[in-house]
Amino acid sequence: MLLVTIYSFSFKRGIPVDESGNGGGYVFDCRSTHNPGKYEQYKHLTGRDREVIDFLEQDGEILTFLGSVYALVDHHVERFIEREFTNLQVSFGCTGGQHRSVYCAEALAKHLKAKYDVEIKLIHREQQ
Repeated sequence: MLLVTIYSFSFKRGIPVDESGNGGGYVFDCRSTHNPGKYEQYKHLTGRDREVIDFLEQDGEILTFLGSVYALVDHHVERFIEREFTNLQVSFGCTGGQHRSVYCAEALAKHLKAKYDVEIKLIHREQQ
């Protein structure tokens, strides 16, 4: 079975290392999307909190971004399943690893769980 490891992280601390030994995967930069961390009412929250989710989804920019991510990752997952590969890593980075990257990692995990028979390992590096 394919294991998809999904990270959220802060670029300030560097890109997560692929522990599988596969040495590959995707790194997506969420910093091009509207940052809720710039607003006082969201600073203490994360991308798992309803207020931040609503902010990001109402703005809509993050949904367009994720549409492109889904297209790329879906193709990769399908090919890896066909080829019987065992590991794929997908990482989402933003400024602090708190809002946008967490939201995107959660969204991709949910998307893949609903669409494929894969194992998901979700790691919010800066939240741990």
